[in-house]
Formats: sequence, structure tokens, C-alpha cells
Amino acid sequence: MLRLSDLALPLDHSSAELEQAVIDRLGIEPADLERMTIVRRGNDARRKAAIKLVYSLDVVLRNEAEVLARFADDQHVRPTPDTSYKFVTHAPANYDGPRPVVIGAGPCGLLAGLVLAQMGFKPIIVERGKAVRERTKDTWGLWRRSVLNPESNVQFGEGGAGTFSDGKLYSRIKDQRHLGRKVLSEFVKAGAPDDILTEAHPHIGTFRLVTMVMSMRETIEKLGGEYRFQTRVEDFEIERDADGERRLVGLHLSTGEYLPARHVIMAVGHSARDTFYKLHERGVHVEAKPFAIGVRIEHPQGWIDTARYGPSAGNKILGAAAYSISHKCSNGRVVYSFCMCPGGRVVAATSEEGRVVTNGMSQYSRAEFNANSGIVVDINPERDYPGDPLAGIAFQRKFEELAFKAGGSNYKAPGQKLGDFLAGRSSTEFGVVTPSYQPGVHLTDLSECLPDYVIESIREALPVFGRQVPGYDHPDVVMTGVETRTSSPVRITRGRDYQSLNTRGLYPAGEGAGYAGGILSAAVDGIRVAEALALELVPEPVPA
Repeated sequence: MLRLSDLALPLDHSSAELEQAVIDRLGIEPADLERMTIVRRGNDARRKAAIKLVYSLDVVLRNEAEVLARFADDQHVRPTPDTSYKFVTHAPANYDGPRPVVIGAGPCGLLAGLVLAQMGFKPIIVERGKAVRERTKDTWGLWRRSVLNPESNVQFGEGGAGTFSDGKLYSRIKDQRHLGRKVLSEFVKAGAPDDILTEAHPHIGTFRLVTMVMSMRETIEKLGGEYRFQTRVEDFEIERDADGERRLVGLHLSTGEYLPARHVIMAVGHSARDTFYKLHERGVHVEAKPFAIGVRIEHPQGWIDTARYGPSAGNKILGAAAYSISHKCSNGRVVYSFCMCPGGRVVAATSEEGRVVTNGMSQYSRAEFNANSGIVVDINPERDYPGDPLAGIAFQRKFEELAFKAGGSNYKAPGQKLGDFLAGRSSTEFGVVTPSYQPGVHLTDLSECLPDYVIESIREALPVFGRQVPGYDHPDVVMTGVETRTSSPVRITRGRDYQSLNTRGLYPAGEGAGYAGGILSAAVDGIRVAEALALELVPEPVPA
């Protein structure tokens, strides 16, 4: 089988034209093409009047060796790579050794737990929040009634923060072992649409993520895994072994139980601030890392579709348009779009009382009226909060508290029209853009709840973005604050064996540990860490 890539066709082509394009590209007779399968499909919208679909395909030919020889110097015609997942080891039959523990049931913990279960290690998954159905009810409680459950919300609970998002499933990580393919394949088994395996920028959406997470939990439990919901890890028992090395030996749980545990994956997500403080208190090596802070910005989706796709806006194949923009400011800061959600809504994403946090989400259809994105400014620990590895948490909390106050101290978000923001005046009424954030937006001046250099940077960037995306800086565009949870403000440092630098048996993983950013990269990191832990338990590969 051969992999043919970078094959471009007009947007409105037929399946017969795609087949003919393959035949023409490879210089073969129609009878020589036995089968073809779409591997990836994206679009090239650089010329709005002539948008093209761009394919990668696997083709089966009668004369593959001859074709491959003719295209020996063409990087777009190559043998199809083996993308199947291969387990690094398996637990022996009737395994009765230590059961690994996974803290957190977000994308990282979910895939770590799944792979460990598939290898026969029967993991225990400890999640401070609720199962996803109950968690969804609590999340809507904040959005509809301004009632926050600090242990069950957008950040905490089965499925993690990614459950209430756009469900984007692409990343820029290096993935030579095709672990991302393993993640996507497991998602499809759990009920995700098949097109996530072929679309260049796949996504799932919140409602489908909920059912998928439940299905994957059932699989883990059938393989001997165990879930413990509404169970927070309150402390870590660490001892020194005979060689003087620090080793994790157990966990103190909020239920009052002490859980002996010598192999623990930390997949707690970027908002488990109390856990970060406890790890630091227990001497686990933690360091500050960069993140970003800013606002959510909303435009009518039709504006973005027209700006990106021109006369093809609204085409069902293209769907709702997205964008990715950035600007290097005169003050040295970088302003960029983050977690862009086409056809979605801005949501309340706080996990702590008396604070306001915004995020974006959308459903699989991406059919809601507005597009939204974070517009954020880079924050660097050496420059902005030096000297304390946990200072980024205090930094985030400060501006979340200011946003809560500016929004009316009732979980409404502070908002401002873009024209007023640029002019430095408070907004008093909405224009043609209606915000989607629930439980509501209180118009004010966003400079009250963001650092001066963030306000200055965004004010410089918005007119630049308006030249890149027509209509982007329309004066009636609505901005809501604050976006602070772009990534973890700390890194739980680990070595090449994926264990903590100074605490054996503790495996920091995913976005909360500072090693991922988004659903796919977090899930891939969960697999890698699970493999490292499995090889610690069973060093020699054991066949299934």
C-alpha cells in the first residue's frame, strides 16, 4: 500500500474526479487502481475564489513496486506507514502485583487508565469530581443559576476540562509512534464520529464527549479497572528508601482512607491548585512555567466565514470557519488567539468561589450564532512573577477575583465592546453582537481586571487583526474577561523515565503537570506515562 499526499482538487469535485486525480497523479491505468482510502482531508483557503480540498490517501495498486520506484524522489508518494498501536508490555496472567493509581479522569488520566487496563494492570482511577452526567448538571447550575460547586464544574470531574470545550483533536506534538492515532481510534470505538480519523482539524464537541467518556469508563471497568469519584487526594505519603531516595508510598484521600500506592500518575489538570501547593509542601520538585492571560472575544460566525472563505462561506464541506492569529507588540509581548471555537459559546469556567474565569466550547455541529476565541498575552515567570514556583497561581487568582468584582460579584463576566475598549471608556449597551456567556455579561471597563501591559498589548493587536481578518475589529464586537486558564502555571518536573525528578513512583503527566496543551496532546502524554509505569512494573515485554 502506498501513501499519496498533497493531492488538491476543487471544492465541488466528485468522487469520480478524486479517483481520476489519483490515476493521473501516479501515471497509471484505471485498472491498476484496486482500492483507495482517504487518510486525511483539509482545505487550502489562501485563494478565497478558488478554495481547494487537499487529500492524503492510501492506495492499493497492482504494480506498487514499479510506481514507488518511479517516484523515489517524490516525498508525496511513499509506502504507507504502520500506524497500529503496539503495547510495550502486558501484565502476566493472573497478575497480582501493585495496582497503579491514576489521579484525574481528564483526557490524560483517561487514556493512561485505558492503556494500563488494556495491558492488564487494573488501575485505580481517583477523581475529585463527579461522574460526567452528574458533573454536567452541576456545570449547568453555574451557567443557569450562578451556583458553583467547587468540586464539580468545568475544571473538575470525569472527562476533565476538555469535556466542556470545542473538542479539538489536533496538536503540533512530535508523534513518531502515531500515538495520536491510538487516541483517535479509541475515541471512535467509544462513539466519536469516524471523520475524526480523516479530517485535518478534527473535533467532537461537548455532547459527544460526554457519551464517549462514559463508554471508555465502561471499557476500563470491564478490564478490571476501578473508579473512585468524589475522592480528592489530600496528601502524599513520601518516605526515603534504603538508598536514601524519596519514594511515594501512599495517598491520603478525602474519604478518610489511606491508599497504599507506589506507582501513581498525576493527571490532575491545570486547575488543581490545592494539589500543586500540597506537592510543593511535601518537597516534590515544582517550577513556574509560562502561560497567558486575556479575554474572550466574540464575532458573529458569518463574519468569520466570509472573511476566511469569501464566496464559499456557508459551504457544508467547509463548515464553520476558524482562525489563528498572532501579533508581536512593540512592548515585546505576544498577543495571540487561543482555543478558537467556531459556532460556539463563551462559558463560565471557574472552579473557585469569588472568581470569574471564561473559556469557550461548541458542539459537533458548530451551529451556534457566534464564533469565540481567547485573545491572550504571554506571561513569563522570570519577568512577571519571579522567585516563587507557585506565584503564577496567585497571579491568576488576583485577576480572576478582580473579574468577579467587575462583573457584579455574582459570576457574571465583565464585558466591553471592542470600540469602547480601544477608546478607553466603559461600555453601557450592546450593539449588533450579542454575547453568549452565561450567567450573563455586565458591561464595564476591562482595564479594571487585567494588567496594564495586557490591556496595552491587546489594544495594539486588535487593529492588526482587523487587517488580517476583515471585520475583526468592528466596534460592536464583545470581549469578556478573564481568560486565565490557558495552561498550567506550574510544571511538576520529571526525568526521562517520566517519574518526578526527586520522588520515585510519582509520574507527572498531561496539562496540569506542564507537559501538554489540549485534549490530544494530553491523551498522548497519558499513554507515554502509562507505558513508562508499566515497564517499571514488568520490565521485560510480555506478549498479550
